[in-house]
Amino acid sequence: MGRDDELRRLERAARAGDGALVVVWGRRRVGKTRLLVEWCRKGGVYWVADTSAAPLQLRNFAETVAGQLPGFADVDYRDWATLLRRLAREARAAGFRGPLVIDELPYLLASTPELPAMLQNFVDHELKQAQLVLALAGSSQRMMQGLALSSEAPLYGRATELFKLAPLPPGCIVDALAAGDAVQGVRAYATWGGIPRYWELAEAFDDHRDAVDALVLDPRGPLHDEPNRLLLEELPSAIALRPILDVIGAGGHRLSEIASRVGQPATSLARPVARLQELDLVLRETPFGDPERGAKRALYKLADPFLALWFSLVAPKRSSLVQLPRAGRLRLFDAASPRLVSSVWESLCRHAVPRLGNNLGIEYGPAARHWSAGGNEWDLVADSADGDALLLGEVKWTEKAPSPSDIERAAQTLIAKGAPPIAGRDKRERRYAVFVSQRPRGRSKLPSNVAVIDARDVMEALR
Repeated sequence: MGRDDELRRLERAARAGDGALVVVWGRRRVGKTRLLVEWCRKGGVYWVADTSAAPLQLRNFAETVAGQLPGFADVDYRDWATLLRRLAREARAAGFRGPLVIDELPYLLASTPELPAMLQNFVDHELKQAQLVLALAGSSQRMMQGLALSSEAPLYGRATELFKLAPLPPGCIVDALAAGDAVQGVRAYATWGGIPRYWELAEAFDDHRDAVDALVLDPRGPLHDEPNRLLLEELPSAIALRPILDVIGAGGHRLSEIASRVGQPATSLARPVARLQELDLVLRETPFGDPERGAKRALYKLADPFLALWFSLVAPKRSSLVQLPRAGRLRLFDAASPRLVSSVWESLCRHAVPRLGNNLGIEYGPAARHWSAGGNEWDLVADSADGDALLLGEVKWTEKAPSPSDIERAAQTLIAKGAPPIAGRDKRERRYAVFVSQRPRGRSKLPSNVAVIDARDVMEALR
């Protein structure tokens, strides 16, 4: 589901003539396991580490490899270096090239901290000689930084393929959960985000609201305590960062505000917030035109729509959800849903801009919001690819299709704002776009430099 490009990259690495090292990472539930298992279906070996003691890990790995190399588990290995050397000999003799996947590598490194040096020696010598394809996977970007990404890492520069697995493209949810309806696709994405595990659970339900109640709102639902599980499963555990997520989910987006609510000085939050960003749980947003680093106006928000739903609805109302019947729980969801969908819709529109050249008339670069204290706000601002024009966007979400007059008023409001006070942009040609859930049935009377973009356009662009 939506992983064809990643699977092609893995299969290309597997065709390397002198062996290959593949490194894959990404946040939990993003689908690493499913992708790697699919890659191994044609005769590879997939093994997942756990929290057991080092000798048991060795034994479990050897037994898994024995499925492809009979007799490999008949020996008790004293360490990983010994096991890897024999693995290379046996694989070469049997003509087995892999792929050989070691998933959840952080657990293995916790019990065997000397493993990176052993892997470095194995990759440099035995792996090439045996022409094996080895894949290492994990959820921790920090761990991967220490293993393969940093210039000082043991495996730095040795990977044939190295990539971070992102959530599924938003547009894919239209066919997966919304039966081809782009408006319903936006609503679904505003709940489940791009996390495959959540999509799989939601597929069992015909009605979106039924899925939300059974999976998330009901205290017995499998996702009712999901954020705590995500934090606890990190290595080391990230559960101590939960208060920061609570504050952001409750509407505290400035670092000073977050610090005040958690009762800590803002200077002490740099590392915890950075780790939440590494885990793909929090995003740092700066106004269009501001430098990404050191921007004083930076805001922090939850990176995943599901987390935004959970921390705005489940976290503050857990006691109520325990007592309420289904109808009461759904009333809470119905009251919160328009705001959550609107916020996600804005984000989707901004992400789609670089891919909407045909709809907007010219190509644009990345889009972002722009705001300033006491001034106007623009939902979307982007530079044209040639630098000659500035796109200004107004993003609206309504459950029903807007009327032509609604579009005209939105365009007039947008044009009346003028251009944001960004150095170097004041003399550029101004173009405008109004983003709506559905196009009006009648024609709007708009200037030639105003485009109308709907949910179908956006979700098609984000496939």
